[in-house]
Amino acid sequence: MRRWNGWGDDSIRPALDADALAFLQQRVGRSRPFQDATLAEACRNIAPSRLPPHRLIDTAPETRLRCALGQSLPDWLKLRYGRIDVVPDGVAFPESGGEVRELLDYARGCAAAVIAYGGGTSVAGQLTVLAGEQPVLSINLSRLTQFIELDRTAQLARFGAGIAGPDVEAQLRAQGYTLGHFPQSFEYSTLGGWIATRSSGQQSLRYGRMEQLFAGGKIEAPSGTLLIPTFPASAAGIDLREMVLGSEGRLGILTEASVRVTPLPESEAFHALFFPDWERAENAVRAIAQARLPLSMLRLSNATETLTTLTLAGHKTLVGLLQRYLAWRGCQDGKCLLLLGATGQRASVAAALGQARAIARSGQGVHIGRALGEKWKQNRFRSVYLRNALWQNGYAVDTAETAVDWPRVGGMMQAIERAAAGALAALGERLHSYTHLSHLYAQGASVYSTFVWRLAGDYDADLARWRALKAAVCEAVVANGGSISHQHGVGTDHAPYLAAEKGELGIGAMRALFRHFDPQGMMNPGKLLPPEN
Repeated sequence: MRRWNGWGDDSIRPALDADALAFLQQRVGRSRPFQDATLAEACRNIAPSRLPPHRLIDTAPETRLRCALGQSLPDWLKLRYGRIDVVPDGVAFPESGGEVRELLDYARGCAAAVIAYGGGTSVAGQLTVLAGEQPVLSINLSRLTQFIELDRTAQLARFGAGIAGPDVEAQLRAQGYTLGHFPQSFEYSTLGGWIATRSSGQQSLRYGRMEQLFAGGKIEAPSGTLLIPTFPASAAGIDLREMVLGSEGRLGILTEASVRVTPLPESEAFHALFFPDWERAENAVRAIAQARLPLSMLRLSNATETLTTLTLAGHKTLVGLLQRYLAWRGCQDGKCLLLLGATGQRASVAAALGQARAIARSGQGVHIGRALGEKWKQNRFRSVYLRNALWQNGYAVDTAETAVDWPRVGGMMQAIERAAAGALAALGERLHSYTHLSHLYAQGASVYSTFVWRLAGDYDADLARWRALKAAVCEAVVANGGSISHQHGVGTDHAPYLAAEKGELGIGAMRALFRHFDPQGMMNPGKLLPPEN
């Protein structure tokens, strides 16, 4: 069953082994677990619904709680401490675009705000219910999961927007196709959510980000229904798909989406290499990315993430043998791990991997084969469960991600880690931080940092620690010329920093667009855009 106050299936309970726990204690200090609030306790103070009755709307407290929050750390703090201030007044479960239309008309009639709920995997506050006098309706799209059609000639597939990642792939693979979109949240996130947040999958180097995959769809907005037909390309004015991508539910609710699919690949392989230091590693992966090889993934970890990965891997004897071999090959304390994948025809996979390894050798890269890469693939949707295990041992974890051009990559990584450590140090706490480049382009790369620190065991203190860290990191991103988000979206957490990227004229254009589709401002208010002065 889906965990109500953490990540994923509640039957999956990974544990930190003694070596991993000792590593954390040495890095940030000893912590202690504390008792979480129960589901009953969390539901106890939920206020009665303010919505008039409707046949599609459930107003039970538990239903409302389960659709109230996402997976950001502030969301976790509210759930784990039972500090639930506001939740939706009701949750609707439409089974068709017509019922979504009916619900929008209902919400307009009772002056309710509307929040679209997909898989509940938001990590930037997209689902946060803002306090106010206005009632809030959550429209849960979990029943809009139809596989509507597959056009083999055009390689297009059409789905209900509420379909989750595993079901997208299962339906397509049964027909010999794949979408190839694999974000870390893949098990629970939805097609509509991927589009609304402009998602990027782990193998986007081959398949593309969601803006390359989204071909058309149907959006129910307060002002009417928007149909976006599918074209291979068009020069006819503004691309309507671009208005929907990244709109985070502010325009309306996506009910159907057509996506570009590809035949299942003949072959796929993930390999691992190590470099002696960051400078040589970054130079090598930049050269690989700019060679435009037919790879599906490049993921480069800095020295601290590499150390953390090897420490948490278990298999102490095998890791020790690997460490000694790498030291003999010149990769010692500052070594950096590169995971690379190739997908496609067997001959092209072998050729792409061979060319990438040849470039890596020029930077003293040491190829160690497939074992580590295949292990990563096997566990790539399980690693997020580490958040649950860390919490159970008294530690918090959060992430930050951005994208910059190549000249700024190294400086951005250092600035983010330095800002985060300084923010926690000012509160008397140590921080364990590490970074990888999760998506690489000829122009630049995404910089993805992870932070681990001790929990205080007090809601207000823990929220204050997160706020200090978040503000410091976002300010560092803006100061160093990065996008405030490469793949997680804006929500409420990043909204104050969006104007630095879009400019006041750009922000004004977005406000005008949303007003056109939503004149009453009922769609996900307070998200994506900074507050108006």
